[in-house]
Amino acid sequence: MLDLVLAGLASLLIAVWHVSGVTLTMATCIGLLAGFALYHAAFGFTAHWRAFLIAGRGGGLRMQLLLISLVSIVSFPLIAYGDVIGISARGSVAPVSIGVLAGAFTFGFGMMFAGGCGSGTLFTVGGGSSRMVITLSAFVGGSVFATLHVPWWRALPSGPRVGLVEEAGAFGGLAILLAVLGIIAFLSVRREKALYGELEPPRETGSLIVGPWSLLAGAAALFVVSIATLALLGRPWGITSAFTLWGAKIGTLAGIDIASWPYWQNRQGWLDRPVLTDATSVMNFGIIGGAMLAAHLAGRFAPTLRLSWSDVGTALLGGVLMGYGARIAYGCNIGGYLGGMISGSLHGLVWMIAALVGSAAALKLRTGRGFLISSK
Repeated sequence: MLDLVLAGLASLLIAVWHVSGVTLTMATCIGLLAGFALYHAAFGFTAHWRAFLIAGRGGGLRMQLLLISLVSIVSFPLIAYGDVIGISARGSVAPVSIGVLAGAFTFGFGMMFAGGCGSGTLFTVGGGSSRMVITLSAFVGGSVFATLHVPWWRALPSGPRVGLVEEAGAFGGLAILLAVLGIIAFLSVRREKALYGELEPPRETGSLIVGPWSLLAGAAALFVVSIATLALLGRPWGITSAFTLWGAKIGTLAGIDIASWPYWQNRQGWLDRPVLTDATSVMNFGIIGGAMLAAHLAGRFAPTLRLSWSDVGTALLGGVLMGYGARIAYGCNIGGYLGGMISGSLHGLVWMIAALVGSAAALKLRTGRGFLISSK
């Protein structure tokens, strides 16, 4: 079976090379690394946010903040001065708007039903989860459905685009971001120690080939993924725009006149081009393939079709909500949260807060347990 996986990955790389050339082939390889690392480190956002909100364990959240900090140390100067060394990199800076607040809340709410986020859905699909195949399908459907309403959301009141690099310079902006992230990390440490008396010990890294990896090893690999994407493609790593494209192409094949929707009026070329010419799509294929390779090497690739109706229902609900929310909030946990933060965009921090609130609301509804604030 491993031979088939390797043959499939080789075929993917050859196909991308033939259709799109060197740059997107390299992007596919970056996606392979991302999928491999995400699977071995189990570097999902949903489980870590759930642990933080319900159990008061903030190690996973702090590792996300560390990843953002490390990437920002490179990305802020690269965005500001990259042209000097021949790298034209732009940040993902978006306005703080009602759409961001509503979309991020909806995404966070959906995460806790789906059991995965944008990146989490992809690497668990590659790891053999049949339930997450349902989630991914619903994610795609929710993404393209949201394009019907994006113009309406964009017309609602919004604030200006605030980018720390533009407002305070690369190093001033970086100092502000690191201070904010440091305060959040400090408060999470204080909360966890109040609840348990000590921090949860980190997981150690086993074999780099068969796993498991520590969260720190996963963060190191995703640091490479984030910087390589910014340098190669000139913009931060993203995931969900590809889901929108896939849904639009499927809808068009089904006879729906999606090209006539206002959202697609200026995106006809994107809709008409082959999927293998879309950088985000080939990176996503790489993530699925990298996770599939990691799962086979670890001996844990074992898909099952035995799903309850509850599994199917929550997968569909969570996927649709994440797809819709991501499209109106300028991205998911990768494009909106990670991508926004490493760009110095204020909307990235707002996205995080709104998504955490949405996650807490969903957990309260599903489990009856709210945000822990008291000690044991």
